[in-house]
Amino acid sequence: MSEPDLLPKAFRDWFETRGWKPRAHQLELLARAKGGESTLLIAPTGAGKTMAGFLPSLTDLARRGPLAPGAPFTGIHTLYVSPLKALAVDIERNLMKPVGEMRLPVSIENRTGDTPQAKRQRQKIKPPDILLTTPEQVALLLANGEATRFFKDLKYVVFDELHSLVTSKRGHLLSLGLARLRRLAPAVQTIGLSATVADPMDLQKWLVGQEPGEERHADLITVSGGAKPDISILATDEHIPWSGHSARYAVADIYAELKRHRTTLIFVNTRSQAELVFQELWAANDDNLAIALHHGSLDVAQRRKVEAAMAENRLRAVVATSTLDLGIDWGDVDLVIHVGAPKGASRLAQRIGRANHRMDEPSKAILVPANRFEVMESRAALDANYVGAQDTPPVGEGALDVLAQHVLGMACAEPFDLLELYGEVASASPYAGLQWESFERVVDFVATGGYALRTYERYARIRKTKEGRWRVSNPQVAQQYRLNLGTIVEEPMLNIRLVKRNALGSLGRGGMVLGKVEEYFVEQLSPSDTFLFSGKVLRFEGIRENECLASNAFSLDPKIPSYAGGKFPLSTYLADQVRQMLADPERWRQLPDQVRDWLEIQREKSRLPNHDELLVETFPRGNRFYMVAYPFEGRLAHQTLGMLLTRRLERAGAKPLGFVATDYSLAVWGLEDTGTMIRSGRLRLADLFDEDMLGDDLEAWLAESFLLKRTFRSCAVIAGLIERRHPGKEKSGRQVTVSADLIYDVLRSHEPDHILLEATRRDAAKGLLDVERLGAMLKRIKGHLTHCALEHVSPLAVPIMLEIGREPVAGEAHDAVLAEAADDLLMEAMG
Repeated sequence: MSEPDLLPKAFRDWFETRGWKPRAHQLELLARAKGGESTLLIAPTGAGKTMAGFLPSLTDLARRGPLAPGAPFTGIHTLYVSPLKALAVDIERNLMKPVGEMRLPVSIENRTGDTPQAKRQRQKIKPPDILLTTPEQVALLLANGEATRFFKDLKYVVFDELHSLVTSKRGHLLSLGLARLRRLAPAVQTIGLSATVADPMDLQKWLVGQEPGEERHADLITVSGGAKPDISILATDEHIPWSGHSARYAVADIYAELKRHRTTLIFVNTRSQAELVFQELWAANDDNLAIALHHGSLDVAQRRKVEAAMAENRLRAVVATSTLDLGIDWGDVDLVIHVGAPKGASRLAQRIGRANHRMDEPSKAILVPANRFEVMESRAALDANYVGAQDTPPVGEGALDVLAQHVLGMACAEPFDLLELYGEVASASPYAGLQWESFERVVDFVATGGYALRTYERYARIRKTKEGRWRVSNPQVAQQYRLNLGTIVEEPMLNIRLVKRNALGSLGRGGMVLGKVEEYFVEQLSPSDTFLFSGKVLRFEGIRENECLASNAFSLDPKIPSYAGGKFPLSTYLADQVRQMLADPERWRQLPDQVRDWLEIQREKSRLPNHDELLVETFPRGNRFYMVAYPFEGRLAHQTLGMLLTRRLERAGAKPLGFVATDYSLAVWGLEDTGTMIRSGRLRLADLFDEDMLGDDLEAWLAESFLLKRTFRSCAVIAGLIERRHPGKEKSGRQVTVSADLIYDVLRSHEPDHILLEATRRDAAKGLLDVERLGAMLKRIKGHLTHCALEHVSPLAVPIMLEIGREPVAGEAHDAVLAEAADDLLMEAMG
């Protein structure tokens, strides 16, 4: 199909007046859409994916023309789904420009959790042509009685940054929503946009409805080329720390880079790290550069101000978490700095793509490792980026707690037939393998709470009608569903309100809200304690209802908020690359001198593990005996391994006292000399690291640990068994935890095969425990275990030894103490 056939004249003229030509992949996607095909577009950053994704909608709407006054109700034409609120807002801003310049009769609006209620209500009465939204809002719209009317004219659904939408429980809920959209608008076409994908087939399946016994796929368009990024690891004369995540040593170097560039995005992995880096840069900001902070706990008004200032090129730098690492098009960003190792090759590619955001210009990025192991990880990520390696996780099997939430949502929309809903659910690719029996158990759970809870009326949320269909028990159930919808279960949060003391010394009630902080962090504070938030040092004044009251303070050593769940797991690909690097001295030449020297000394004093080998070192220190292993499988797998190893060591008489895990290594210490036990044959490494630890040992540990309770709490909230929010009030985190713990104990005693306990075990195995990865590691090292009995700590063990007993309090004095401890350990390692 020729360009004139595909593009109306207004579009051809618009491209021509700007001296542009539509890219080949944009026209190809438009042609496939006109042919009725759903398509996945994989293209490098800056290749015009967004314009490609919207061209089918805009050209179709241009041909339709404006709706006549008094025309019958018309539902939305295109639904655009983004993983981030900021991205939906940014796309609206960028899309309105060409629509306005071409004078297209197209209305575009966004709808996120930040959209005022009045605007959301108006959108239901008079929908825009194109609605830009998030997965949670899709679920809310589908659970409404007007869903059939609202979506009846839907022609396209565009999924931006699809790889980041589909791999979590959020993606599972969205896949079920897409299955319902296919039922409401059978001719609907999907368009997936992504820059980083490890397995395109996974996403191609996700985009289209699956049939029993048949695997269906969307079309695929892949755009090759694009300028190779210019990535480097920070060259510094400063001493690279042995451990820690602050990267405070590099602040002067980072600040010098800010001064050399127009606009810099500084990415970090956690919110607390963002606060710390921002504060350090502000302290170094002698030139008074405009530097801002952006993360998910900040107040929405503050986030929007930062985004607007970025769009208008009024900022020199923004310190951000993952809230800004997807898709946002700020052309004047000419440098990305990544503080801390990226934990994944695809994540790094995504983040550095924010610089220049043009396909034919190289993105420039600098990696700033926070410690010596992170230097190797950063090097592995850099190498992976140059060869185009991807490590995005697979879509995975659909979660049962998410399915329970969806079942209730569909009953809120309209009474459903069991068989019809099962067919619809099984058409979503994550649930294509769902057995009828599991589906029935999920529906029974929503209807009764399960066998052990069915006597309680409050858990009967849906009922069967005379016609055999299922509907909500009463309107309050639907109201509660809408208040509690979603799959992101964060730690309980409190608003932080800035207050002042009056002349009498009492606290005022006014003051601005700065954002939110985890409740458990605030509970640890005493009045007059200081902490860092929103780039300010604050004094804790007390808790009032669901608010943390704080006043401005001036302290050189504030406590730092600790944000749960913010740390990314180390990808298996990067872990493998680091192991390969350790085993290959030829690759050490790419590392800084001080890191290369460290490895050389390790090889001299102990040894370095081969690629598929597990090195286990033992040595005495003080009145304790230490065993350090180097699996390089990520913190979650190592924590599980540590728990199981201590159980086995206890049985063997080694009297373990504790363990600590990092992304790279694991240390266990106790009262008995494990080195002597191994050498004498009293303790066999092969038995200690045998795969059977994932059987009875794992079950016994889970039975007595709080970890399953913590996981159950999350599943119970998502499945709607426990509700966080009620009209006009919200349960505290303590109330939710107590409720979850009580129900968990009841179910374990009276219904151990309850569907929610099954969901909990699945979640724990894949998430907090990382059992699959641990199992793969134990299999890999079988027959490849090496023990080095040392008389003192080894150079490679210095970083993890510094983690033992470490308190997460920041400050220069603390860094000095750590440096002193590191020097002592290194002197010891050198003998």
